[in-house]
Formats: sequence, structure tokens, C-alpha cells
Amino acid sequence: MGTFRIDCEIEHIRTGKKATVKGLLVGTGAELTWLPQEVLARIGTAIAKKDQQFIMANGQTVTRSIGYVILRAGGFETVDEAVFGQPGDMSIFGSHTLEGFGATVDPRRKKLVAAGPYPAAAARVLAFPEVLAVLIGGDERRRPQRWTTRNCSTESA
Repeated sequence: MGTFRIDCEIEHIRTGKKATVKGLLVGTGAELTWLPQEVLARIGTAIAKKDQQFIMANGQTVTRSIGYVILRAGGFETVDEAVFGQPGDMSIFGSHTLEGFGATVDPRRKKLVAAGPYPAAAARVLAFPEVLAVLIGGDERRRPQRWTTRNCSTESA
């Protein structure tokens, strides 16, 4: 996929205090976003998960804390977990944040782009004959059933 860097605005989830982190590395395969601890501390981000273990690319296991922030980059926004990076850690844009943005990476243009509609679960998947019967006004007995939340049962559509 290739890698590139982006600038990201971070915001405290309650106070609205903001900071910008320049040059987050995108396309590393990291799950969570890693931000410098001093930047997270400057905006007052609280530790929500302490001493979480991570396996680095070189196979080394390290322990870091995690907090919650609002992240904005390339016209996208989400609330996500951010790892409190220590001196020597890279600032990394994680795939979890990318999913929260509803974005994907355009490696040719080296930018984030909209991923399209979010997938959603259907209440009931209709078989083709049932759909066809409804569309062409076929036999009433073959019409699909509809789920109702009022009584958690099915009824004819």
C-alpha cells in the first residue's frame, strides 16, 4: 500500500482543548493511533486503560497507556483510543481511527478518501423468489415477512 504522513488535530473529549500532531505515519498496519504523550498530556487526556501490551514491528513487547480523544484529519472526524507514545515511539495513524473516519487510503494520491456507505445488517435477508414475488405482484402468500419491534414477532408485509 505504501506509506505517507498526515497532520491530525486532536481534541480533549470533554474540555475541547486542542492540539495538532504533524506527520502521523499512515499505512503501517498499526491498529491504534499512537500520539506523543506530551501532546496528550498538554490537552489533558486522561489515561483510560493503563499498562496495555503491544507487540512492536521488531517483535518487542512494550507497555503503554491509552486515552480517548477526538481526532480530525483530511476532512474526517471520529472519537477513538489513542496510545500515549513514549520518547522514541513513532507517531502513527492507526487502522481503527481510519475505520472510525469511514475512510480508506488512496495510495496513489497519498491521502485519505471516503470509503463509501457504512455496511449495515439487514433485519431479514430475502431470497430471490420472495423479492421477485413482491416486485411483480405475485401470490400474496409468497410475500416476505417483516420484523416488528413492537411485539418482537413477524407479520405479513
